[in-house]
Amino acid sequence: MAADDEESAPQSQTLDRGLRILEHLAKVATPQPIAEVAQSVGLHRSIAYRLLRTLEDHQLVERDAGGRYALGLGVAALARGVRTGLQAAATPRLDELVTELRMTAFLVVRAGDEAVTVTSVEPHDSPAHVTYRPGTRHPVGRGAPGLALLMPEPPTSGDRPELQTARVTGWATSRGEVIPGLRSVAAPVLGPDGGARAALAVVYIDDTVDEERIGRAVVAAAGKVSAALR
Repeated sequence: MAADDEESAPQSQTLDRGLRILEHLAKVATPQPIAEVAQSVGLHRSIAYRLLRTLEDHQLVERDAGGRYALGLGVAALARGVRTGLQAAATPRLDELVTELRMTAFLVVRAGDEAVTVTSVEPHDSPAHVTYRPGTRHPVGRGAPGLALLMPEPPTSGDRPELQTARVTGWATSRGEVIPGLRSVAAPVLGPDGGARAALAVVYIDDTVDEERIGRAVVAAAGKVSAALR
């Protein structure tokens, strides 16, 4: 087949539909019934069901007792292959944050206009904690991790007040911008050029904790990851 023919060949409709389902489940971050999945991605229920069953066979989605679907552990396995050097540098620091703060810690990278979680670590000794799945994505201008990714960029007149504050304090904060009721603190992981390679973040519910203490811990951890990448 000629190169021009390859470039003009139609995309795989089935693959496109399956990827749209995964993107939808990552965006909502809560288990969804088949009807809602089908409606959200514009598919007939029967087609969505067949795609979900195929994704389930590959552990990319999982079904709960109520028949609702969410991202599966296979997504985390795939995510481990993304920017492996960055993840290798970040994982020990995520573990340290979890031990120190007893909160779920995670690593976020930028993909176009979205902030995408590539790995997360949850505490094992806390009575309750937030689960934050790899693959979760949201607009880069929303949520503490997204704001942290923007912090090293030159200021503009259109910057949100939260981003302006983050540049002063050294860490970004948010409440309920990605998932209602959840709070997050994040700091950028800087590359040698001073740009954001990623963001380190923690997510929690408790309103009584010392946000400044959390911010300083996250900044310190992000700084260690930055140093390891040089």
